[in-house]
Amino acid sequence: MITDNLNTILSKIGGHNPTLIGVSKKQPDERIDEALALGLRVFGENRVQEAQTRWEHRKSQYSDIELHLIGPLQTNKVKQAVQLFDVFHALDREKLAKEIVKYRTSWPCFIQVNTGAEDQKSGISLNDVNDFYHYCRDDLGMDIIGLMCIPPKDEPAGLHFGLLADKAKTLNLKGLSMGMSNDYPLAIQYGATHIRVGSALFGERPT
Repeated sequence: MITDNLNTILSKIGGHNPTLIGVSKKQPDERIDEALALGLRVFGENRVQEAQTRWEHRKSQYSDIELHLIGPLQTNKVKQAVQLFDVFHALDREKLAKEIVKYRTSWPCFIQVNTGAEDQKSGISLNDVNDFYHYCRDDLGMDIIGLMCIPPKDEPAGLHFGLLADKAKTLNLKGLSMGMSNDYPLAIQYGATHIRVGSALFGERPT
């Protein structure tokens, strides 16, 4: 199953060549191992503790695994996160930024942007992204490599991908983490450099 899914995704990616992040959260071990056997090495997880259980032993077996934290991070989990994960996609507040630099200033981070101004969703508002970026980069010395968004479910995703791409351009940031299983081909059209694909690759998570 994963072989066919991966081939389908790669065919849709074509020559654009974004980083494909296999979202492995809550997936059975056999599916993860199948993806590893196929050569996939970049994976995304939402929670630090679950990722430790799933990946610490695998990272010792595969030295080239690249693990991305794509979900929210609590400040009390920062120390563990910077040790396990290679990239963080959901930097969303000053308090978290200040906690991260206590342990690692060189941790590559995407700023999560709340492009839809949704009250229930984390992320920096579009109006505040510039100030937050310069605070993280200039005041804290962080390695900010791009922006990330999750479009509102009831609005056209392309609108939000475009907003994120425009904002990244104004900041001279090349990284764009956007696009998931249902909309990654569209995200690629807007310049996504990292796509976060779960069910389209692994199948639906067991309930």
